[in-house]
Amino acid sequence: MTLPTIKVGIQGVASMTVEELLEQYAAGVLNFSGVDFPEANLSGVKLSGINLSGANLSIVNLSGANLSEANLSNAKLNIARLSGANLCSAILNNASLNVANLIRADLSRAQLRGASLIRAELVRADLSRADLLEANLTSADLREATLRQANLRHANLSETILRGASLTGANLEMANLNASDLSRSDLSGANLRDTELRQVNFSHANLSGADLSGANLRWADLSGANLRWADLSGAKLSGADLSGADLSNANLTNTSLVHANLTQAKLIRAEWIGADLTGATLTGAKLYATSRFGLKTEGMVCEWVDLSPNGDRSIVQNFHSEESRDFFNETPPTIRIIVDAALEHEANFAIAGAYYQIAQEYRGLKQPPSIESGRRRTIFTFHVDSDEALFLTAYIVILPFLDAASTQNNISSIVEMINSEVVANQDFKLPHIVKQLNTLLEQAINQATTIKQTKKNIEVAAKLNFCKAPTQIVLTNSSAHTLILYDHPNFGKRFINRSVLNASAYDMSSDSTKNILPSLDIIIDFVKGFHYISH
Repeated sequence: MTLPTIKVGIQGVASMTVEELLEQYAAGVLNFSGVDFPEANLSGVKLSGINLSGANLSIVNLSGANLSEANLSNAKLNIARLSGANLCSAILNNASLNVANLIRADLSRAQLRGASLIRAELVRADLSRADLLEANLTSADLREATLRQANLRHANLSETILRGASLTGANLEMANLNASDLSRSDLSGANLRDTELRQVNFSHANLSGADLSGANLRWADLSGANLRWADLSGAKLSGADLSGADLSNANLTNTSLVHANLTQAKLIRAEWIGADLTGATLTGAKLYATSRFGLKTEGMVCEWVDLSPNGDRSIVQNFHSEESRDFFNETPPTIRIIVDAALEHEANFAIAGAYYQIAQEYRGLKQPPSIESGRRRTIFTFHVDSDEALFLTAYIVILPFLDAASTQNNISSIVEMINSEVVANQDFKLPHIVKQLNTLLEQAINQATTIKQTKKNIEVAAKLNFCKAPTQIVLTNSSAHTLILYDHPNFGKRFINRSVLNASAYDMSSDSTKNILPSLDIIIDFVKGFHYISH
């Protein structure tokens, strides 16, 4: 008589032999929960889908075994040999695999929630999409392991070896990786929010696009690491080694870099307003298009910086004694449009609409202006990311006002004056700024033309009496030098008791309104204060 196919377990399986288990499995029995097989030899067996939950399999030899989709939850597999085993989609929640040999094992999509893998050997193991929530992998060896898109939230990976491992897109939020070795590992796009990473070795690791916001990276080794587009906002990097690291376009807002080593780090277009660089070393850092205000720089060491667009040292800024503190100034470059009139509700709405439409075309206008409105005057203040954006942005943001054409003519004339000075004065060593200003001016002219042709709110605002009032446009660079870009001759000369603005009060055709440019000396001093210039 043939044995029936039984899908449920039988009582008393804990005392059965390996042969009996294999016979019953072959007959269709899957439930062997609680079996006691310490030191058994099950190498190469095929036990796919088996239920071994709560089983004692310590020191068992399961190398090369097929345990795919097996239930090993709460099982004891301490010091077990599972090298090359197939545990794909297996359930190992709360299992104990301490000091187990899982070299080259396939644990892809396995459930290991709360599992203990202390000092386990997982060299080149595949843990892609595995669920290791709150698992304990203290001192485990995961060299060259694959953990792509694995869930390691709240997992304990302290003192683990993950050298050369792949953790792309892995979730390591609030995990503990203190003192772990992740050198040359790939964590691109990984979630490391609020993760403990003290004294971690990230040397030459790929962390591009990773979320490290709020992470604790004190004394971590990030030398030569790829942190392009990484989010390190609010992270703690005190004493960290970032020498030679690539932080291009990284978010370092409010990051602590106290006594960090940023020697020759690439910080091109990085955002780090509010960062604390107290006692940090920045010698040789690449800082093209990186804002240098809103930083804490007390005791910072910086002998020179690279300001070339490609980080090739073609533009170098050298510092002597305390000059670097002036370079890293806390004053953001600003443009102020001072209107000689009080702001009315109608004008307020029209101006807001105009700048909203301008921002759609001109990316340099990231935020609306701050507005100070008094009984006689209104001040619009625009903050820009860098000194080189001052003339370009001023050319654009003046568009809603009647003084736009005169202001834009002044900007064109000022750039031409700088061009002429470079040609005439060989000692005036600012050829790179001249080239850049000419390029930016050409961009501004093209963008302004497009905005005027396509944005109807500009026309609406320009018809208001408020926008016809005299203006004064003042630029302030990051060295706190100011330049009056345009000053309407009738600015501040209207009658104090005039309650209604009248366009005829500011006769634009009159000789009295002849435009006056700033002097060449004032212009050159202002441009020399730009922080991206090499002296």
